[in-house]
Amino acid sequence: MKKICFLFTILFAGSVFARDQIKVVGSSTVYPFATVVAERFGKTSGYKTPVIESTGSGGGLKLFCAGVGTEHPDITNASRRIKQTEVNNCKKNGIEDITEVKIGYDGIVVANSKKGVDFHLSTRDLYLALAKDVPADPTGKTVKPNPYKKWNEINPTYPDLPILVYGPPPTSGTRDALNELAIEKGCKSYPGRKKLKENNKKLYKAECRSIRTDGPYIEAGENDNLIIEKLITNPNSLGIFGYSFLDENRDKVKASTVNGVLPEFELISNGTYPVSRSLWFYVKNVHAAVIPGIKEYVLEFTSNRATGEDGYLVSKGLIPLPSAEQAKYFKHGKELTKFDPNWLKKEK
Repeated sequence: MKKICFLFTILFAGSVFARDQIKVVGSSTVYPFATVVAERFGKTSGYKTPVIESTGSGGGLKLFCAGVGTEHPDITNASRRIKQTEVNNCKKNGIEDITEVKIGYDGIVVANSKKGVDFHLSTRDLYLALAKDVPADPTGKTVKPNPYKKWNEINPTYPDLPILVYGPPPTSGTRDALNELAIEKGCKSYPGRKKLKENNKKLYKAECRSIRTDGPYIEAGENDNLIIEKLITNPNSLGIFGYSFLDENRDKVKASTVNGVLPEFELISNGTYPVSRSLWFYVKNVHAAVIPGIKEYVLEFTSNRATGEDGYLVSKGLIPLPSAEQAKYFKHGKELTKFDPNWLKKEK
């Protein structure tokens, strides 16, 4: 590690001192939390306020793994865990020493204007409303292009309203989590789809994690505040975004239940709410050796005063980790513990 850091310092000595500000990219969900930390850090640490850019989780990891040097970001935020393919891409570009930090939990919310009707959705309903292909027979043995245009075509108890849902693009970790935790769950509620998973996992993923592109689902970019604005403008539309944005806008929007559960703080934290996920950030450790303030920023973000049970990020909508897990990741951040790809295998 010392040898790599020395070489990095020599190779980039001219540009290192030209950039004395931390550069962070990644998740739009983690963005508001990282911004609060960055602003506090800039005011209290003596270092410049880090530059935070919302690029989406996938986009952030692509930028993060593109290479070493001051033209590349130091840290990337993610609303899902790094994938093995991304670890491989990092390694291909000379990045083998990264630190992984989990900061808390978040729920993926389906919401609409407070002036709109109440929705009580299931993951199967979300699948039928948003998937590219849906079952062509009652068991789901075969599929057909999604024909549903109105909510009452999916469930007769739903209103006679067009399906219109604003949500994240493919580069977003929220989109990944939506696909896996809602769309796929609804898909495999059909026996034929579940059987397909056993026989052809690749085809199963393609058919059970693909969002329709024929109009009812509209990609609204990485800025979740834009989705809130769309919902206010059209009370008959629904939006998909992180819990923190619901928490900040409860005077304007309301959440739908999913499988009978509302996205509330405790229900997300204990896993009762079915569409919940972990939030992360990743540090390029070779940069931490030469870019001023990275270690101190990581310490601030992982501190009990920021992400602990009574931390200032909790008031911004972060669902905190259990104390033992929070202490574990504080230690990872403090020591810049090297990420082991085998941790991903243990998760499966």
